[in-house]
Amino acid sequence: MSPRRPPTPPGAPWIPPSETEQLLYEAGQRGDFAGQLRVLAGAELFIAAPRAEVDADPDTVWWRPQQAAKGLVVRPALTRGMLPPWHPEWVFHQVTLRWAAEFDWRDHRVLLSVNGGTPGQLLLPTTPEHRAGWLRVYAEKERGSRDRLVALRHGALHGPLAFGLACGAHLAFGNGVPWNDVGSAYMGYTIILDTLREGWGVTDREAWRKQLDALLDGRNSPPEPDFALRVREELRLARGAAPSPDEWRETAAGHAQDLGAGPAAVRRIEELVRRVLRYEARFRADGLLPPDGRVRKTVAYDYGRAVNMARWGLTARFCTPPEAEQAIVHAGALARSAYGSWEEYSAGYALGRVLRFDGEEYGPYHEDNVTAHRALTEHEGSPWRNLPWR
Repeated sequence: MSPRRPPTPPGAPWIPPSETEQLLYEAGQRGDFAGQLRVLAGAELFIAAPRAEVDADPDTVWWRPQQAAKGLVVRPALTRGMLPPWHPEWVFHQVTLRWAAEFDWRDHRVLLSVNGGTPGQLLLPTTPEHRAGWLRVYAEKERGSRDRLVALRHGALHGPLAFGLACGAHLAFGNGVPWNDVGSAYMGYTIILDTLREGWGVTDREAWRKQLDALLDGRNSPPEPDFALRVREELRLARGAAPSPDEWRETAAGHAQDLGAGPAAVRRIEELVRRVLRYEARFRADGLLPPDGRVRKTVAYDYGRAVNMARWGLTARFCTPPEAEQAIVHAGALARSAYGSWEEYSAGYALGRVLRFDGEEYGPYHEDNVTAHRALTEHEGSPWRNLPWR
């Protein structure tokens, strides 16, 4: 597959699609080979492969030499911003500069080509000495593949699709992938297949669609948190003020009992109210909620994951780009109808996540929420700063 061509008319300045390509290009223009290597050491690299070949042997990367310009023979790799448009029969392995350095380069006349055929292409000799240099740079480079706010210049930046993608930005930020890319690869093809199989029990299109629909319907997360929060909101509207913790707990427990809940289920509702109150207090201390703020719904956690489930399904070739985009836009519309601001949406997402997985440890699940919330609400390049909620 050929890489994405520059999205500018012939003769116009080349606009690199993301920061990685920008840094590679600028270092190349300066003749700074060491600088290019440092960029590559922290970059994601992708190798195109026929889907049928990978499905038949997912543990092997067949990285074949190809003829390039001027009679050169190369093994091609692409950075994320240069991935070509989505194709149902072509997928991508995700590798690193270290992986490339340790590859079996039996013929040292074969070069490593990064983004070949573009203004920012890079050709690297592959002798043992050169590859030892790659490994040294890789070892020295301080990489942070997670917790990065990344965007592609040719990705969605305005409109309903961008809004929907921004609703999935918690996970995109946590995984260090562009928030605004529907694209060819969320991560490597086999990585996503493993994630869907091990984390979601998804191995085919039918199972993927079932999980996506459950997320869009708000049925993936347990119903008890939103039940309890709805009781509090009804009390607030009826009284014109937030109920006391005791009044909320007793009313929620009594309502659950009226609906047929047994003693154990009623006790779980009472304890859930106590947990929510403790988490909200911590959220206020950490800036996820204003001083007098509260969470009204946790369904944001399902909507945010629905956006990423659509992107994962596209990477896994369980759906087409129009289907993924439709689901993402739908998730955004659902989020907009359920919440009043990005901050309110983020707090709902955070509470849904910690109630499901944190167990009041205030560990990584909570810490990741805080890190993402701060980046997405404060960074000037965040979609939440540039896409109005209404």
